[in-house]
Amino acid sequence: MIAYHFPPLAGSSGIQRTLYFVRHLPAFGWIPIVLTAHPRAYVQVSDDPADAEPAGLEVIRAQAWDTARHLSIHQRYPSFLALPDRWTSWWLGAVPTGLAAIRRHRPDVLWSTYPIATAHRIAYTLAKCSGLPWIADFRDPMAQKDYPIDPAQWRSFLRVEKAAVAQARLSTFTTEGAVALYQQRYPQYAARLRVIENGYDDDLPMSDLAAPPLNPGKLTLLHSGIVYPSERDPTHLMQALANLKRQWSDGFSRLVIRFRAPVHEALLHKLARRFGVSETVEILPPLNYSEALAEMCLADGLLLLQASNCNQQIPAKFYEYLACRRPLLALTDPAGDTAQAVRAAGVDALAPLDSPTAIVALLIRFIADPTAISMPTAEAIAGASRRSRTEQLAALLELAANSRPPGYRSPLA
Repeated sequence: MIAYHFPPLAGSSGIQRTLYFVRHLPAFGWIPIVLTAHPRAYVQVSDDPADAEPAGLEVIRAQAWDTARHLSIHQRYPSFLALPDRWTSWWLGAVPTGLAAIRRHRPDVLWSTYPIATAHRIAYTLAKCSGLPWIADFRDPMAQKDYPIDPAQWRSFLRVEKAAVAQARLSTFTTEGAVALYQQRYPQYAARLRVIENGYDDDLPMSDLAAPPLNPGKLTLLHSGIVYPSERDPTHLMQALANLKRQWSDGFSRLVIRFRAPVHEALLHKLARRFGVSETVEILPPLNYSEALAEMCLADGLLLLQASNCNQQIPAKFYEYLACRRPLLALTDPAGDTAQAVRAAGVDALAPLDSPTAIVALLIRFIADPTAISMPTAEAIAGASRRSRTEQLAALLELAANSRPPGYRSPLA
């Protein structure tokens, strides 16, 4: 299992997909071995016990460097050293290390996961050299309209994407919309594309609901995680707060919008000042995973942001929100995969992210009676567990392993 996002990396929810797959796969007859990057490649590390590796798991850490931090002079470096991403040097360390591990362990299947494109480059090389079947876990689309913004990186992403879809026995995505997009893009490989959604772990360390509220005497609407300037643009939300302040000052004074670890703090501060709503906006630093989950469980409501330029994606945080069993407000395009998932979970508190009028109406509804905001159904919560998702992955691993011809012998044997 080739994954850049793996403990002790901190600051990314992307860790959880791989981490919980490796925790649950043995229950379905598969013993995972993880090939990841040396911790020096991580911008930030964590010792959060919730991210602990399973006992007995073999983790192979290949040499890797972050171009921006390790290979730059005065924060400048040749662009080719960061194609397809800043961790392209990981390929140099992981390929020989991975080939040695294949000779030693004789695995049945290779699996790699985006959003670090170099992971797919590594898997492609190992699959070509070993003849092993490979499952490429894209999660979200790679080369998209206007993403990556840099033309050279976009072309590099497209090359990796094309090679992966063609070489991998199966490719997996987290939404039906992403699969449909890739079926249109690569019709000759349509039968190889599958969906494995994100999820939450059945053993999430939830909070004591008897604990004090996050903001006593007020209602806290929490957004936990990154607020992207485009993909989760908060501009219209801030405008809606300004409108709410004019229309219903008493209700406005009862509301706190808390952004936990949004990364783009300067943007949020700027918008809050521009619209005159700073008094109701909290911007707080990261917590470890366990503490972040506990905070979600104590919030009066949970806020989901997803713009229409990400209609084939669902924020991974959505599934943890489900497990927290709190009122959920989704600001997203009604036609996108996020809105579809929210409605399928039994939640009806939706408004377009780019409509201040609709957002105001939703906030008024929440402030008037938070308990009237529908919460996810028990069926939706049960179906989104990581164990259930891992069972799907195990079935695909079996399918890939059985795709090898009779009498198959690895070139590395």
